[in-house]
Amino acid sequence: MDTGSGAVHVTDDVVFDVLPVAEQRLKQMTGADAASPGGKEARDALTEAVLSDASLREKHDEAALREALDDILELIEADQLFTEDVYESAIDSFANRKTVVKALCLNVAHDCNLRCTYCFADEGEYRGRRGMMSADVGKTALDFLVRSSGERRHLEVDFFGGEPLMNFRVVQELVAYGRELEQQHDKQFRFTLTTNGVLLTDEVLDFCNREMSNLVLSIDGRKEVHDRMRPFADGSGSYDRIVERLKKAADSRGQTNYYVRGTFTRHNLDFAQDVLHLADLGFEQISVEPVVASPEDGYALRMEDVPALCEQYDILAREMLKRQAEGRPFNFFHFNIDLEGGPCVYKRLSGCGAGCEYLGVTPWGELYPCHQFVGDPDFLIGDVWKGLDREDIRQQFKQCNVYSRKECRSCFARLYCSGGCAANAYHFDGKITGIYDVGCALQKKRIECAIMLKAALSEEEEIRKEVVK
Repeated sequence: MDTGSGAVHVTDDVVFDVLPVAEQRLKQMTGADAASPGGKEARDALTEAVLSDASLREKHDEAALREALDDILELIEADQLFTEDVYESAIDSFANRKTVVKALCLNVAHDCNLRCTYCFADEGEYRGRRGMMSADVGKTALDFLVRSSGERRHLEVDFFGGEPLMNFRVVQELVAYGRELEQQHDKQFRFTLTTNGVLLTDEVLDFCNREMSNLVLSIDGRKEVHDRMRPFADGSGSYDRIVERLKKAADSRGQTNYYVRGTFTRHNLDFAQDVLHLADLGFEQISVEPVVASPEDGYALRMEDVPALCEQYDILAREMLKRQAEGRPFNFFHFNIDLEGGPCVYKRLSGCGAGCEYLGVTPWGELYPCHQFVGDPDFLIGDVWKGLDREDIRQQFKQCNVYSRKECRSCFARLYCSGGCAANAYHFDGKITGIYDVGCALQKKRIECAIMLKAALSEEEEIRKEVVK
């Protein structure tokens, strides 16, 4: 992958071996990142460096090395290799751009009917007290969103918890109010809802299929894995209670506009089997993510687990290719990558927009940079009545981007992970511009697998086209 241009190159062994030698020589010639060698003298110097490299000459003959170098030079001149990163020089103006609020996470329920061991929301209490959002507070939050959205027409609202279906009547009332606001202010709401499925009745599902642009359905995978981490208050497992309901929800939406969302921990380092279990159940939109937990928690992932977890991603990627060929494809959320255009540059640089464009709202109308900061008084940024009154906090998040993390500057994945999650960085590194080491390592592996899948499927498509010809 050429990070600056976004180009991905499938190479043979010769080009692959020549690339690092050519890159190192170009850096020596330019005194900076690899760049175009320029005129004939520079090209001759680069050719001499490649042809005189002993390790290359042991493996490849001169003709092959010259051909590989010609290919590399052609890509450099086409700005598809060793391309300059044009975004870093403009990051200051980007960080100080005018922003509007475009999305809210409404914590309509600070309570839950499950007692998930790893829950960052402290069983729905968020380090505070249990409670339900009233319709009045929710409506005021939607008014705040409309008022703070400027000229932006498309707005997003996620009903979250705890378990939001414990406050379903308020969810219904807020959606109806949002539809009124759409007409009054020429806005369009995209509502989503995250649920554990326990209260996902036919009535609720019918409503969600009418009104929710997306559903997030929580299930961890195999029954024993799910029940261990997602029990009821009495300790009994929830898998049998929810699995058929979630399957019905996925099928009722035509296997689109939803995803099942699971979490893997140190107790199931073979998490690829949980992803495949969900696929075998018939789910076609799947996300199973690494737990984020304090190191002292027995289920927390550690750096020593990373090699085994990376192998699981490899297993999963290979199996996805196999099933694709067999006509049984499924979509794994973390292997999604757009190599044609990708997300807008703002998202590539700053990620989710927490604290600036995206905010979390408590049942009492308090505003936080996102749902993962809820309950931390250091990040209380305002409320839905007065609006944002901590501009200092907002400015910190506006400065939080991929270039504010020194570790990201030379990382190939920086314009795809956007520097990672600010909340995870804060909880593990003490600052929102820090790095969560385990999460960073796994993110890079996921992007590597995503690129491999894209390349493999692209090659298969080219072969099919040739066969047709």
